[in-house]
Amino acid sequence: QEQLVESGGGLVQAGGSLRLSCAASGGAFRGAFNTYAMGWFRQAPGKEREFTAAISWSGVGTYYADSVKGRFTISRDDAKNTVYLQMNSLKPEDTGVYYCAADHGVPASGTYSNPFDYDYWGQGTQVTVSS
Repeated sequence: QEQLVESGGGLVQAGGSLRLSCAASGGAFRGAFNTYAMGWFRQAPGKEREFTAAISWSGVGTYYADSVKGRFTISRDDAKNTVYLQMNSLKPEDTGVYYCAADHGVPASGTYSNPFDYDYWGQGTQVTVSS
């Protein structure tokens, strides 16, 4: 019954901006969304899924892949059970399916970039950046 639903994807030109949203629902998140670390991963056609950004359960710690640092910003609104990814200065290489994921507590691996640490995943939203 737990769900993560991404939205906000679409087609944009290089240099443009887009904001992705991920809404959590279900018993595991009810009254406890703020106990989950949240992450964004992306997957380009023919490539492996890669870490993009993450935010700690407290919202204090944020983490970014080097490729998006300075351009993307992750945030969360626990009152709305939602995590966001603000993407600015988009490049064609940012194209891919973006997935939202939730990890209860602190990642066991000691890093937020390991997809195996995450317990729940959304179905993804397509982001296409044209040249």
